[in-house]
Amino acid sequence: MAPRIGLSTASVYPESSAHAFAYAAELGYDAVEVMVGIDALSQQTSAVTQLAEHHGLPVSAVHAPCLLFTQRVWGTEPWGKLQRSADMAREVGAEVVVVHPPFRWQREYARDFVNGIAALENSTGVAFAVENMYPWRASSRRGMEMYAPGWDPSEEPYANTTIDLSHAAIAASDPIEMARRLGERLRHIHLTDGSGSAKDEHLVPGRGAMGARTFLHHLVEVGFDGEVVVEINTRRCSSRAEREADLRESLEFAREHLGVPAS
Repeated sequence: MAPRIGLSTASVYPESSAHAFAYAAELGYDAVEVMVGIDALSQQTSAVTQLAEHHGLPVSAVHAPCLLFTQRVWGTEPWGKLQRSADMAREVGAEVVVVHPPFRWQREYARDFVNGIAALENSTGVAFAVENMYPWRASSRRGMEMYAPGWDPSEEPYANTTIDLSHAAIAASDPIEMARRLGERLRHIHLTDGSGSAKDEHLVPGRGAMGARTFLHHLVEVGFDGEVVVEINTRRCSSRAEREADLRESLEFAREHLGVPAS
């Protein structure tokens, strides 16, 4: 079966999770990924459940609050945040929690991360799909390693992983080669794009240099059956119509190159 095409609530920021569900329903997305963040609705399981039921859209994944600006969402203890993410996922019917590797300064968390993720998957029954990140760099090509045990999930024995094309662009990493290394451990996709600059651009797929269409064709060839979620940056959109146009273009791109007909 063709993968579902979901919309990340992060794609409509600074609008709310409620707006994300509305856009997804109106445009014909198959599901929604909830980024737990500073939007209060995203932190409330009951609110997420009500939004999903109201719009008739399943929640495909919960993105744990592990970004720099969400470090205090659901407290500051990282394992507790992941447990709460799994609890939300189970209650809203999602099978996946997307999680970033720890920052290097989170030494104790990083030390036990690989085994801790495996233990959480075993105890919760939820897949923790560890996302590829990138070296931090300025204008030069030299980067600082800011994640531990590392930014490339293919180098660790995670059972479930996520590939994000914008992150791959910053790291100058070939996403198809990463997907090949991961094999069946690739569970989740953040469909976006990047130019290869030092910024995490999250461009509309097809507007960058990551060969997003070729990457989707590869997924079809290998029979990928996980989730494909559009996660783009629309913060610079000057109007609702412009944001909606970017979200529609991204969905149509995904449908075309995954061979998924419009519902």
